[in-house]
Amino acid sequence: MPISPPCVVSLVWRLRDAQGQPIDELADPVEFLVGGEDLLPKVEEALLGHDVGYEVSLHLEPEHAFGDYDADLVFFEDRAIFPESVEVGMQFDGMPEGAKTQNMPADAIYTVTEVYPDHVVLDGNHPLAGMALRLDVTVRDVRDATDAEIEAGGVGEPAFTVLSAPSGTRLH
Repeated sequence: MPISPPCVVSLVWRLRDAQGQPIDELADPVEFLVGGEDLLPKVEEALLGHDVGYEVSLHLEPEHAFGDYDADLVFFEDRAIFPESVEVGMQFDGMPEGAKTQNMPADAIYTVTEVYPDHVVLDGNHPLAGMALRLDVTVRDVRDATDAEIEAGGVGEPAFTVLSAPSGTRLH
């Protein structure tokens, strides 16, 4: 079955930075909705019209991956609003309760990048923002999408969960 929206593809991949250093390897196939919100547009575009067994190597500049790094998404918050166990690599889905910074996007995932006695540094950028990436993808299966998957706009978790990131890190 050729890949065309709406369908579900099962993929494996190897993700590396521009210098070839490994970031993630997905050895067991994971399903993604083509025509939904599961895949980066350039990845989806490269898969269209192909079938099971198709392999492609992509070079993704930041604007086609996770965007440019935005220094305006780095925030300093009072250490007192965080749990005692806060550590570098932890993530908060949305603004931490008690955050005082104005204009802090409420829907971002914030990664703790530094912990000081008086403040904590939060980064609302995607952990791969600003990076050019190399992605090797193999299609393992293609099937029709269900009505529920089409309505949801995806099969499950967003693509590109990175296995080698710091403990507690989720990449979306």
